[in-house]
Amino acid sequence: MQLSMYEILVPTANRVLGNIGKFLDKGAALAERKEIEAGVLLNSRLAPDMFPLTRQIQIACDIAKGAAARLSETEIPKFDDTETSVAELKARIAKTLDFINGIPAAKYAGSEGRDITVVSRRGDLKFKGLDYLRDFVLPNVYFHATATYAILRHNGVELGKSDFLGG
Repeated sequence: MQLSMYEILVPTANRVLGNIGKFLDKGAALAERKEIEAGVLLNSRLAPDMFPLTRQIQIACDIAKGAAARLSETEIPKFDDTETSVAELKARIAKTLDFINGIPAAKYAGSEGRDITVVSRRGDLKFKGLDYLRDFVLPNVYFHATATYAILRHNGVELGKSDFLGG
C-alpha cells in the first residue's frame, strides 16, 4: 500500500500541533498553580540565540499550513504573529488545523512530483513535492514541536515522552 501526500501530512499535522496545544495546557496549569505570569513561559527560550516559545509555535503552524497550501496548490493564508497568550496560541493552532483539514484529499493528487519553491532569507529553496514534505516540512514541524516541549520542560512543566507522542 502506498501512502498519499495527504495521508502523510494531515494526520501528522493534527497529531503534532494538537500535542503542542496540550503542552500549552500543562504550561498554563503550572503557571497558574505556581502563580507565574504565563508570559514568562511564552517568552522563555533554551539559549539566547534561539526563538522563544511563542515563535516556535508560530513557526510550526506556518510550516504545516504552508505545506498543505503548496502541496494542494491552495493560497497560503497569512496569520499575523501577534499571539501573546496561551489562548491566542491555541487559537492559532486551531485556525491552522481548520485550514489544513479543510483541503480535500483530492487536491493533493500528484503533489509528490510537483515543483515547490519556498522563499527564505537565504534564497529560494526548490524541491519536488515528496522531497519537500519528507526532508523539509516534517523535520521542521518536529523540530519546533521539540523546541516547544524542551522549553516548557526546562521551565518545570511536567511533560514526558507520552505527551510528545500523544494519542
